Amino acid sequence: MPFINVKTNTAVPNDKETAIKSALGQAISAIPGKSEAWLMVGIEPEHILYFKGDNSPAAMVEVSIYGSTDSESMNALTGKISAILNEQLSIEPSRIYVKYNQTPDWGWNGSNF
Repeated sequence: MPFINVKTNTAVPNDKETAIKSALGQAISAIPGKSEAWLMVGIEPEHILYFKGDNSPAAMVEVSIYGSTDSESMNALTGKISAILNEQLSIEPSRIYVKYNQTPDWGWNGSNF
């Protein structure tokens, strides 16, 4: 039950949105036991976002995970996310933050797991 939310200050055309969604669906497998089958993706384009005092292309990505994982897996996913956003939106990896949230409580279908 992962959720990846991408906020960026760049425009995201429909074809890029689809490509990002698909690539994140593959990338989530860097986290053991996670797959696109339960992945929810949010993409917030043209978000007001400043990094290091300017609004050059940047992104803030939040990854929420049911359960927990190890630092090595999160590091691998950060690399994949950075590569995806660089390839699809020309955002330099040095202008991308990735934040991880891990929780033992996750609701779906009217109750919690």
